[in-house]
Amino acid sequence: MDIQYFPSTEAWGRYRQFLVDLIITHGCKSICEIGGGANPWLPIEFVEEHGINYLIVDISAEELAKADNRYQKLVLDITKPVTGELPACDFVFSRMLAEHVKDPLSFHQNIFRILKPGGLAFHFFPTLFAPPFVLNFLLPETLSYWLLEKVQSGRQRGGKRSKFPAFYRWCRGPLRSQIARFKKLGYQIVHYHSFFGNEGYYKRFRPLAKLDQWATSYLCRNPQPWLTSYAYLVLKK
Repeated sequence: MDIQYFPSTEAWGRYRQFLVDLIITHGCKSICEIGGGANPWLPIEFVEEHGINYLIVDISAEELAKADNRYQKLVLDITKPVTGELPACDFVFSRMLAEHVKDPLSFHQNIFRILKPGGLAFHFFPTLFAPPFVLNFLLPETLSYWLLEKVQSGRQRGGKRSKFPAFYRWCRGPLRSQIARFKKLGYQIVHYHSFFGNEGYYKRFRPLAKLDQWATSYLCRNPQPWLTSYAYLVLKK
């Protein structure tokens, strides 16, 4: 099991390359992106160039309709029983989705069911108990959205709010209890890369930004899994 810790700036900066490297290294040809919606993470040019059978699954038909029609699309709630709608895949991934899932057990069980033996699941998600996500979890939705607009620009998309309710269930750093959950489902944990810090939330508040930088540096040297902010979790069936 590969457990590593990094500053949160790397979580965003190296995500695409980490994803692509997993796909190419493991020779994945049947891929499902959960929650891809209007903006699938893999460019259609990459999909066509590598001969990938790429399916985008999302609960919102409206969002899927906005995606390029060259993609394969399926409207589906992945937390509901899977009854043949999804093909067997050798790679399933999600990005900033797991924290919005009310029923994480069904979510991860269903992904396990559609994975081929030896297939990989890769999830990128924010984790408790980073302070911004604790506030987001505890505060009423209208107040947490107002605060988010204050600290981050660009939260409006198409005239609609782009923030969705977050539950953070099974969204933790590499705690023993967290690892045990996935092993119990039959997964082998390949990578658990966790990230400290929330620099992007404090850019408008210099004292907090400085404190966050200091805390990030300290925690990367002295990791505390309870205090991570984001995680890359790679599971193998």
